[in-house]
Order: sequence, then C-alpha cells, then structure tokens
Amino acid sequence: MAFSTMNGQTRSTLAEINITPLVDVVLVLLVIFMITEPVLQSGIEVNVPKTRTVKQITEQRMVVTIDSHQNVYLNDQPVNLHDLPERLHQAGVDPAHQAIYLRSDEKVPFGAFASVMDAVKQSGITNVSIVTQPIESKDSGNQ
Repeated sequence: MAFSTMNGQTRSTLAEINITPLVDVVLVLLVIFMITEPVLQSGIEVNVPKTRTVKQITEQRMVVTIDSHQNVYLNDQPVNLHDLPERLHQAGVDPAHQAIYLRSDEKVPFGAFASVMDAVKQSGITNVSIVTQPIESKDSGNQ
C-alpha cells in the first residue's frame, strides 16, 4: 500500500518484520544452553549427597558418575572400572593439570567410591571435584 505526499513522492508502509532482535535472543539462548548442557548430565539419575557448602559448577570437565547400582559412567557412557584410568587420560593433556567432576549416589558404599577414586588417581589426575547439592533449610525465610 503506497501513500502519496504533497510533493509527489510515494511512501510505502513498512510491511516487513524486523527479525534481528529475534535472532539475537535465539543466539543468546543457544550460548546459555551450550554452556549449561555439559553440567546437567541428565542421562544418569543420581541422588548426590547434600552439603551446606556447594560451589557452582562453572567450567566444562569430564564427569565420572557412580549410580546407585555401583555402575561407573564417564560422560554418560558406561565404563569398566579397570578401563577408567586409560579412558580418563586425554592425549596431549598433562594429567596433573586435568580436572574432573565425580558424582556418586548417596547410597553407594564407601568401598566402591574409594575404588573409583583409586582408578582416577591411577590416571594421574589429582584435581577431583565431588559434586553435591545444597541443603535446603526450612526456615531460610526467617533469617
């Protein structure tokens, strides 16, 4: 639809939708999901222990998980405990500077946890962060 002005020029209405803001929002959401996806590890259900001090996970690392049936996983893939040290070692990365997250179900016996920790130490990795979740206090609104 065109409008004519007094001096004979024609103006057309802006019938196009500007999708630039939409693309910006979608790209920001994509970046957020890309950053948080490795942390979620939604494939394996594990009830991690609750603690008062919990540090937020901010960087991407390999994740070793022990489920309630004492099965061991490396980044959602089942792994034999005897193969774990070899699978943890990344080519070209010094194990002393490599870091991993260790998630364990709260019902896993300490012996199974210690066996996995031993396998991690055999790979040369010394920087191990144990994943927990915060304790939710009932009276947090009263303080």
